[in-house]
Amino acid sequence: MKQQETIDYFLKVVWQNVSNAYNQIASEFGITQAVGYMLINIDKDGTAVSKLAALLGVKATSLSRMLNNMEELGLIYRETSEGDKRSVKVFLTDFGREKRQMARDVVISFNEYLNENLTTHEKNNLIATLQKLNKLTLAYTSTIENDEQKNK
Repeated sequence: MKQQETIDYFLKVVWQNVSNAYNQIASEFGITQAVGYMLINIDKDGTAVSKLAALLGVKATSLSRMLNNMEELGLIYRETSEGDKRSVKVFLTDFGREKRQMARDVVISFNEYLNENLTTHEKNNLIATLQKLNKLTLAYTSTIENDEQKNK
């Protein structure tokens, strides 16, 4: 099977192109696509760091570095919960709220563009197929044994 015949190849290529487009636009606003995504996902009443890690699917060290960078840029601030000192919430600054609105506007604009160029049927089929792919991916377990397992 050629790489260009695999589903995961097209998923990666399309996501890479979307991510690159978002990064190019975000750079004009002085942020990255990842920072924009983070800003969009911080609630008005703050969001727990653990929730952000789960949303982004990143390791604690990467998230910590990203939060430190966002704090240095004046986009966010962190507060420790009074009841549980282990729990930390992230809040947006006024500047962070401005950048979040810019990020939202970009996402809305891009999705309006997609909606104008995909029929309702195409969009619904794509979403249904991607949801099914996600379920299949989560349920998948490899049946291929590596050399170490074979030799045991």
